[in-house]
Amino acid sequence: MNILWLGHGSFRIEIGDQILLIDPWINGNPMMEGRDTEAAIAGATQILVTHGHFDHTQDIVEVSERTGAPVSAMYELANYLFSKGAKQGNAFNKGGTLTFGDVSVNMVPASHSSSIVIDGRGAYMGAEIGYVIRGEGKTLYFSGDTTIMADMAWIGAYFKPDIGILSAGGYYTMDMDMAAWAAKTYFDFKTVIPCHYRTFPALAQSAEKLAAGLPGVDVIEPQVLEAITL
Repeated sequence: MNILWLGHGSFRIEIGDQILLIDPWINGNPMMEGRDTEAAIAGATQILVTHGHFDHTQDIVEVSERTGAPVSAMYELANYLFSKGAKQGNAFNKGGTLTFGDVSVNMVPASHSSSIVIDGRGAYMGAEIGYVIRGEGKTLYFSGDTTIMADMAWIGAYFKPDIGILSAGGYYTMDMDMAAWAAKTYFDFKTVIPCHYRTFPALAQSAEKLAAGLPGVDVIEPQVLEAITL
């Protein structure tokens, strides 16, 4: 498995026979300025979206059109993106499981909000969510934008993920201390990768507190477009 951070909450995950893009934000993403955007999205087989906010959906239609990759997301959000030209994948819901070749993807809850601005007004886009991705004998929990939530208890107990990609920048999501507490309380991760940080001044600029709070866990600070191989 190769995990490549595209900055902020965006990832490219190469697992099994799939290349998954999660919330690919290319245009206007400060972390992607001057980077090879074509390399970031090349060969994508599926696009997964966690919620409606612009920093997660702004480029979904363009990336879907450029790559031919179908989009899957929460029912309301997926149908909106399909109506704008995204290639149709799955408009599914929490608890739903998708199978893409050698990889399975399960939609799980998050605790945040989800909307898109249409004609100057926020439009509801269904619930915010995360994903559990399984392949190559590994299980990855992708939290999406979230704070600590009681649902993490059953997600950890039921899926037993060994890898966690956790939003941890604070202000809009959990901060580093909260993410560390959630990880050690609800999960038994071998590897944790922080995200939704460093992008803006309001967000945490380092994951030192996350690492300090998780002794014995391999906390990896991702670098944009540098593969983390697990």
